[in-house]
Amino acid sequence: MDPITRDFYEERRRKWRRSAFWRGFFVALAVAGIAAAVFGSGEIETRRAHIARVEVSGVIADDPDRDRMLETIADDDAVKAVVLRINSPGGTTAGSEALYDSLRMIAVKKPVVAELGEIAASGGYVAAIAADHVVARGNTLTGSIGVIMEYPDLTQIMSRLGIGLETVRSSELKAEPSPFRPTNPEARARDEALVADGFAWFRDLVGERRHLDGAALDAVANGGVFSGRLALDAGLVDEIGGEPQAIAWLDSRDRALSGLPVREWQVEREERGLAGRLLGSMGTTGGILGEISRLTGPKLYSLGP
Repeated sequence: MDPITRDFYEERRRKWRRSAFWRGFFVALAVAGIAAAVFGSGEIETRRAHIARVEVSGVIADDPDRDRMLETIADDDAVKAVVLRINSPGGTTAGSEALYDSLRMIAVKKPVVAELGEIAASGGYVAAIAADHVVARGNTLTGSIGVIMEYPDLTQIMSRLGIGLETVRSSELKAEPSPFRPTNPEARARDEALVADGFAWFRDLVGERRHLDGAALDAVANGGVFSGRLALDAGLVDEIGGEPQAIAWLDSRDRALSGLPVREWQVEREERGLAGRLLGSMGTTGGILGEISRLTGPKLYSLGP
């Protein structure tokens, strides 16, 4: 190849390399921009003014991750109001109390409306009355204002199988109640006092939040379950409907809320390794190990219907 032809092709190769470099650069830049738009859009969206939708479902228990999320919502200036969607039969009294307190922390700063789904009973109703306005379906099951403590009695089965249990404890009240021995009268009286105390807290809360007292409060605080329509007549809810009615109520409170998008907020769980994820799926707040955990030791429940 003569020198002139060689120089010509060498120059063409140099131009091709330069153009290839810039093509690759701009393609990478475009990909990075698309990725930022896709993966960063959720964060950007949550920074815009919006109404937060928070779901309370299943059995309510103590949940620090949930409470941290609710604290974030309370402090986030982008969240202008909250729609609390409840579909829960209740849970422990302590867990329900913690959830109520976290929701009231939000309600002192911004409007909160509760939308009741299929069931919002006992502890689920405790969560509902933390809101400023309660909307229920006509056939929602709600109410069940009461407290219960239950534990199995295995003494007859043990007797039939010839199984005994030797126990050394510091006092007769230690580790009571137990499914492995009859409950002594003093321990039974203590359990009844615990239930009565929890019920008084629940009853007073309903009276305060729903402006009920006397016979009207007695009529609803008897452990009974109400449909949404009956709950409306009894003063336990404010309106029949669903999320559209909940949003309409927020709009009536503040016209600045009109037209704001509703964004779903979900509890962020701490990342675990493989073993942690496997155990977490059955962990102390859910699954098989969760059921075992809930059965060990006495707990006060506010469950219904």
